[in-house]
Amino acid sequence: MNVAGAEGRPMNPLLSRIAVIAAGLPLVLFAAYYGSWALFALASFGALFALHELYQMARSLRPLVLAGYGGALAAVLGASLGGAEWMLGGFMLTLFLAFLFAAVSETRQSTTVAVATTVLGAGWIGLGLGFLILVRDLEPDGRLVLITILVTVFVADSFAYVGGRIAGRHKMAPGISPGKTWEGFVAGLVGGVLATYLALNQEPIAIDGWEAFFLGGVIVLAAVAGDLFESMVKRDLGVKDSGRILLGHGGILDRIDSIVFATPAAYFAVLALTQG
Repeated sequence: MNVAGAEGRPMNPLLSRIAVIAAGLPLVLFAAYYGSWALFALASFGALFALHELYQMARSLRPLVLAGYGGALAAVLGASLGGAEWMLGGFMLTLFLAFLFAAVSETRQSTTVAVATTVLGAGWIGLGLGFLILVRDLEPDGRLVLITILVTVFVADSFAYVGGRIAGRHKMAPGISPGKTWEGFVAGLVGGVLATYLALNQEPIAIDGWEAFFLGGVIVLAAVAGDLFESMVKRDLGVKDSGRILLGHGGILDRIDSIVFATPAAYFAVLALTQG
């Protein structure tokens, strides 16, 4: 489905991308800066919308939707209230609810397939967004690190898009995502690593020098992996975009696929760099 302009012409993909970013990025950065209820609300709404899109794509697998919603929200709430342990405990609620709903349902789908799809969604999206809160709560630089992750993913994605459009010749993963090229990947990696370095060197923090470059590499590589993982899921389920809520820019899951991989990877990288 193309987004039409004022005279019925399809909207330029780059203009669509800019419009979505201009509308959403300030809200996301505000939530990251303020933390507290704002970040919890953003992560919760993001989890519900993204899960809705995933379960719609996978409706033939008969996911136990309410179990997935409950587990993902419990994971985000647990991260907000008690950290990593409570987040994991909240996620485990998915298994109990999935068992409960599977026991009373009359679907002809395999129970194993239905429960597995449900748990995949709650873990992939619920835990992934819960890590936003865990990163924000890191002392003493969690706010700066979280903003750095978001900016790095945005810059890397933008550089990869432009680099691929200008110089893309060699397909990176044609069987998964035909539009991605190695030239775009290199452009995104360079842009993302530099963005991390510049963001973290605005004020003295525990991560600097080569550690900032390392963290930037971790963020970009994990973001690319997240993007490719969602592409694999969509290809397997036979869909192009997870949804149409963001003009011609796809759905919520299409926008957070990199974040839900990059944020957990960055969280553990920061722990390794600061506590190792």
